[in-house]
Amino acid sequence: MTQLTDIDDVAPVKLGRKRDHTRDAEIMDAALSVLAEEGYDGMTIDMVAARARAGKATVYRRWASKEELVIDSVACMKQADLDPAALPDTGTLRGDLLAMIKPRTIEESDRKLRVMTGLMSMLAKDSALAGAVNEAIIAPRIALNHHFLERAIARGEISASIDVQMISQISQAMVTYRMILDRKPIDPDFLRSIVTGVILPAVGLSDSDD
Repeated sequence: MTQLTDIDDVAPVKLGRKRDHTRDAEIMDAALSVLAEEGYDGMTIDMVAARARAGKATVYRRWASKEELVIDSVACMKQADLDPAALPDTGTLRGDLLAMIKPRTIEESDRKLRVMTGLMSMLAKDSALAGAVNEAIIAPRIALNHHFLERAIARGEISASIDVQMISQISQAMVTYRMILDRKPIDPDFLRSIVTGVILPAVGLSDSDD
């Protein structure tokens, strides 16, 4: 989650107490719900505050703008799938990549599609935010793919001559295209097809249980 500089972080706090961040998760979840329902253009901080049952000032003390709230909220949603403590080590690249594919309900998949569509709408209006979105949301997933590939190289499973950086970006690029341009949900079958039909052949492996 991106860390925002706030005047309270560098100036004395008049009330003599630290800011309470215990409601951040509730506010970000409310932001995702509003974004999915209303779209980026229709979303307001007032709506988010009402959904989270929080004061508008509480939201603005943590996030200076709607854009920052959206980026942090989507990053938090994505990070739930990238917990380092839960990363698999199955002994094969195929096993590791497939183990990262988690079943989704239709409702959850549809909500994520609408959230990401809202995010892309935001970027269409302000391309200057692309760097922040990449750093908070896209780069961590690419880094995870990079980690799995490097680990496969280290155990001699795949050649060290492969273009790790390029192959690390394949799945994220295909997911983004499907969500934003095709407007289709990201289901487990689609993710498996990327692993078995694209990534494994690209590194010289076949789709095998061995």
